[in-house]
Amino acid sequence: MAAYRYRALQDNGTVVEGSVDAGSRQEACRQLDNRNLIPLSLKTEEEGQEAAKRFSLAFLKRRKVSHRSLQDFTHLLSNLLSAGVSLSRALQLLAKEASTPVAREEWTKLRDLVVDGWSLADAMGRSPETFAGVYVAMVRAGETGGFLDVVLEQIADLQGRERELRSRVLSALIYPAVLLTLAVGVLIFLLTFFIPKFETIFAGFNAALPLLTRIIVAASAMTQRYGIVVVAAVVAAIIASPQWLAAEHGRRTWHRLILKVPVIGPLQARFAMARFCRMLGTLASSGVPLINGLRVAKESIGNQVLTDAVDAAILRVQKGDGLAASLKDCPELFPSSVLEMVAVAEETGRLDKELLRVAAASEKDLDRRLRTAVSLAEPLVLFLIAGLIGVIFIGMVVPIFSLQDYIQ
Repeated sequence: MAAYRYRALQDNGTVVEGSVDAGSRQEACRQLDNRNLIPLSLKTEEEGQEAAKRFSLAFLKRRKVSHRSLQDFTHLLSNLLSAGVSLSRALQLLAKEASTPVAREEWTKLRDLVVDGWSLADAMGRSPETFAGVYVAMVRAGETGGFLDVVLEQIADLQGRERELRSRVLSALIYPAVLLTLAVGVLIFLLTFFIPKFETIFAGFNAALPLLTRIIVAASAMTQRYGIVVVAAVVAAIIASPQWLAAEHGRRTWHRLILKVPVIGPLQARFAMARFCRMLGTLASSGVPLINGLRVAKESIGNQVLTDAVDAAILRVQKGDGLAASLKDCPELFPSSVLEMVAVAEETGRLDKELLRVAAASEKDLDRRLRTAVSLAEPLVLFLIAGLIGVIFIGMVVPIFSLQDYIQ
């Protein structure tokens, strides 16, 4: 008999920890199954101590399966299962053909657990850093309903859309970010190197400088005197920000501020709604119950304030309210038009298809809004750069025309 430490998921979605005495891993799994617990991790005391010894080294290596490798794995596994290949054989083939050592190790671990009697969903649940909650929930639904290959193909399609949407967002932000960085760099150069040379000229003539010139010279002096302190403070804030964002209060505060930023806030809300609707629609079409689907899909939102609003909606759905009525308390995430479409879809029994249609329409709208925002941001940043340089140029050149009076 050995003591197995476990982390498991209850029916209500909460995670519990404890230990069971069993003669083998399979017997420990049966005991957890009798308690209606879904194991996320199951280790003996010796395995736990060994994992603790390897923790620091694994943390430094940051070993993680890439999104591309995971998408390829999902798509190929779906094809192999559709062709009639057994699950253990398919996992063994994918482990041999893995493109990276990390992926090969992960797929081999999955295969070993499946051979030991674990379900694929439970085996994936032991690697939350690789398989997200929505992934595991959909695989579990596919195993239960007997259409695992179909669900895996849906997951691969969902992963592809997620990568495409994220890539569009990032590519749209690159050029404005470069321009803004250039503007800051030019401003720092002017304040620290260009203006001080003119300041020495003006000081030699004891000239009375115009107000604009005095403001620019004072800004230059402040930059030279406290620039290093400001840079150090910014670097310290960047280093400390992950810890602050990891705390619940800090994360909520930051996410609340982001939602209030013009242009950026509405874009993030639209992005969150598209992801939420697509995941919930995909889960519903895969046979996942609505409550479980809501719990999993809310993790895709990426904004704690909006997630809290969905949590409140889940409680209302549990009490018997409709989904559309429950989501009305979150207007930042769900516009009234979307809620009306969801309400009609609930009445007609087409909720999954309507959610996927809403997600597709929202992604197109998001792409259009991003293009519009970028097209406006580019000339705005260029105008900002030209304006800053122009103001500094005028402020430093105007006094030169009055130097002749002081020379005479």
